[in-house]
Amino acid sequence: MTSTLERPSQGDEAGGVAATGDPKRFRALGIIALAQLMVVLDASVVIIALPSAQKALHISTANRQWMLTAYTLAFAGLLLLGGRIADYFGRKRMFIVGLIGFAAASAVGGLAQNAAMLFSARALQGAFAAIMAPAALSLLTVAFTEPKERARAFAVYGGISGAGAAVGLILGGALTQYASWRWTLLINVPFAIFAAIAATRVVRESSSAANHGYDLPGAATVTGGLLALVYAFTKAGTDGWSSSIAVALFTAAGVLLLAFVAIELRAEHPLLPMRVVLHRDRGGSFLASLLIGTGMFGTFLSLTYYFQNTLHYSALKSGFAFLPFSLGIITGATLASRFLPRIGPRLVMGGGLVLAAGGLFLFSQLDPSSTYASIVLPAELITSLGMGLAFVSLSSTALIGVNPEDAGVASALVNSTQQTGGSMGAALINTIATTATASYIVAHGHTPAAIEAGAIHGYTTAFTFSGIVLAAAAVAAFTLIRRARFQEQPVDALDEEVYVEENEAVALAGAGV
Repeated sequence: MTSTLERPSQGDEAGGVAATGDPKRFRALGIIALAQLMVVLDASVVIIALPSAQKALHISTANRQWMLTAYTLAFAGLLLLGGRIADYFGRKRMFIVGLIGFAAASAVGGLAQNAAMLFSARALQGAFAAIMAPAALSLLTVAFTEPKERARAFAVYGGISGAGAAVGLILGGALTQYASWRWTLLINVPFAIFAAIAATRVVRESSSAANHGYDLPGAATVTGGLLALVYAFTKAGTDGWSSSIAVALFTAAGVLLLAFVAIELRAEHPLLPMRVVLHRDRGGSFLASLLIGTGMFGTFLSLTYYFQNTLHYSALKSGFAFLPFSLGIITGATLASRFLPRIGPRLVMGGGLVLAAGGLFLFSQLDPSSTYASIVLPAELITSLGMGLAFVSLSSTALIGVNPEDAGVASALVNSTQQTGGSMGAALINTIATTATASYIVAHGHTPAAIEAGAIHGYTTAFTFSGIVLAAAAVAAFTLIRRARFQEQPVDALDEEVYVEENEAVALAGAGV
């Protein structure tokens, strides 16, 4: 889930990793890839299981998005802090702690008896993933020090992300349909326990010699601010945008997020150094990443309910219906990694976002007579191809030219901004869709036909909003990113191959496809 990419530091080598690499590094790669597979599976199987979980636990329409946002909020808010903790206390140690904690949280979620228990478990999953993910990527980078070999390792890692999501969609559908939605969470437990035990034997410990501090006030204010903002969107959908509780929550979110910025500007060891964000190219990529998360997470939520509630697909058939999206992202990422060294990130990222926005606007043309082949399939392929082009460009722009001490922060921010945008987007777009549906039914009556048409109206309104958000991301990419090409950084054939493979793999991992 994370896209943290760092170079081995002197502290790492002092910690016992020789310049020639860890002799057990290929077995360690297998364990790290297994952990990544678990996280990717969790993301995709939960999307398919959401309608069944909502019915079983009597979760309201306004609150259903918390099954996604509880995880993404905790993950995004704690990711940078998790990286700091892993660097200081030991990456292997925290990788194992993250695996065990993720397994325990998955078990609690799978056995949940009510919505609060499920949402709490999802938040715990996100918190432990925020510890495990940066530790895993750091261990991978430290173990593979030879550039071409390291690129191959990242290719394996990224390939797991792409293939794992496709497998997860089918597995999630099969488990939900033939067993129970609970097994979409419980399946994590054996994966995590096996990986934790194996990691104690084959993964070598490494840590950073420097103590950069933890910035707990920064972590608390940004996580609290995002939580208040997402809850405000939820309450706006149930109580109205001008209700006292919604206004109070929006105000609290604004105060906490402003406090976070103030803390980061003054902290000796900030969680988020402002110099990373204020660099024009990187700032443009982070803004685009935030907007992508905002637009796309809500799209997955709407499509899931459209498949299962409107087209009446089974959970398994819904999983197959999502497959073209995964394939499109993989194809787009492959193309982007070849285009980037030649035409640069501005055109690749901006063009990909324009393409993705067009796909979302095509989704907005759905009506009660639409079929999967007529609109959904071409819209999925167009949107996902554009997303694949954009993801690789985002990763490269965030990393090219960054100071070595900021490399981990910059690369983690790509994923963190996507997750943050996803948290806000899932809540906001769910509110927009439910409000549009309710307004349509009030205007057209409560007949079965009106209710079905009202649901589709809610989805298309959400798709239109998402398309506007991605169009705004394209504008940000075209106007803020100055590099037309990476002319200032010529590379030879081997370096270009390494560059291509690393960025493609990191982008796939960050996208969680």
